[in-house]
Amino acid sequence: MRSILAPRSMFALVVTVLATIAATPALAEASKIDPADTAWMISATALVLVMTIPGLACFYAGLVRKKNVLATMAQSLAAVMFVSLCWAAAGYSLAFTGEGPAIGSLERLLLLGMGMESVNALAKNIPEALFMTYQMTFAIITVALVAGSVADRMRFSAFVLFAIGWLFLVYVPVAHWVWGGGFLGAMGLLDFAGGTVVHLNAGVAGLVAALVLGARRGYGSENLSPYDLTLAVIGTGLLWVGWLGFNGGSALGANSRAAMAIVATHLAASTGAMVWMAAEWWTRGKPSVLGMISGAVAGLGTITPASGFVLPWHAVVIGAAAGLICFWACTWLKQRMKYDDSLDVFGIHGVGGALGTTLTGVFAVGALSASAELPGGSPGWIDGNFGQIQIQLIGVAVTLVWCAVATYALLKLISVIVPLRVSTDAERMGLDISLHGEAVQ
Repeated sequence: MRSILAPRSMFALVVTVLATIAATPALAEASKIDPADTAWMISATALVLVMTIPGLACFYAGLVRKKNVLATMAQSLAAVMFVSLCWAAAGYSLAFTGEGPAIGSLERLLLLGMGMESVNALAKNIPEALFMTYQMTFAIITVALVAGSVADRMRFSAFVLFAIGWLFLVYVPVAHWVWGGGFLGAMGLLDFAGGTVVHLNAGVAGLVAALVLGARRGYGSENLSPYDLTLAVIGTGLLWVGWLGFNGGSALGANSRAAMAIVATHLAASTGAMVWMAAEWWTRGKPSVLGMISGAVAGLGTITPASGFVLPWHAVVIGAAAGLICFWACTWLKQRMKYDDSLDVFGIHGVGGALGTTLTGVFAVGALSASAELPGGSPGWIDGNFGQIQIQLIGVAVTLVWCAVATYALLKLISVIVPLRVSTDAERMGLDISLHGEAVQ
């Protein structure tokens, strides 16, 4: 009996060993997903989502008049709802799958084929579902930022159509060009976390939208002071903290590059706030709270493209430039151009995005140390590569032109479907009551 069972036992053992060996490649593939990196990226994703709701919602709501507080918050909510669904449906696939120089593929249409262990080639250390969601939060806040330029006067229905159309027409292509394997990234453009994709895009779109809609009723003749600066300060604090995930998370892992990006982000925000405050104190005699929070946001936006490529002292210089140049753009330039960008999206994000992207070409460091985790890649002018500035300027120019033309065309198309602007009576009454049937007490 033993002589008969022994061969069977031996056969079972051999089969078990072969099965284990055959399974090894699959286990190795799964092990590429790093638990520590995944944990950090989950946290960073949550931080970036907080930037829009409640961060940007509170920031913008505190800066408009009381009769438009809820309508302004509704636009941030709309960005979260509609952009999230559109991103999952096709936006992510078009931006981050495929290798086309201009646009991606529909490989992940409706997120089909995305499994528990699947990864994107751009972030093989974290689950693809997490990478998709992290990038989704970037798309959300970029669309929501544009709302600040058209506050107090754009129809909610028109904004919803704009959010959907602009995501696919502007944001998705530029994200692919820069981050998804498109021609700007292939050319060598450095944009760590969104100087072109997020801030320049939002700022230019905001300026175009403000010009197309026209100025608010009473602009330049009536008191359009903010409703509640305390709410705006709270929003700034939420944005500031969330930005650590915005820039730090763009390292796509819990590593030294993420830490350096966080340091750079915080120092630039602090310097931007300080320099804007000083400029306002010098020119107007008093340092306003509005100026301080504006300078902080300017510093945050301007350091974004450079945050993972620069040393801390570079971040201080970039933050100082942001505070000074964005202050100039929101005061002198705005008065000379005579446009009504309600919450200075162009002056802070548009100008800051262009400035930060350009300065990345100046300060990007090729190798900070022997550690591969620290900022590296193409060096900037400070490391002897003056040509990087030219690449950065091309990226700025391409993004600016495409965004301006596409945004204008989209707004004109939407105006054929629904009016872009509320009626004069509705604007005087306030968008909270006229559009949503609610009011802040």
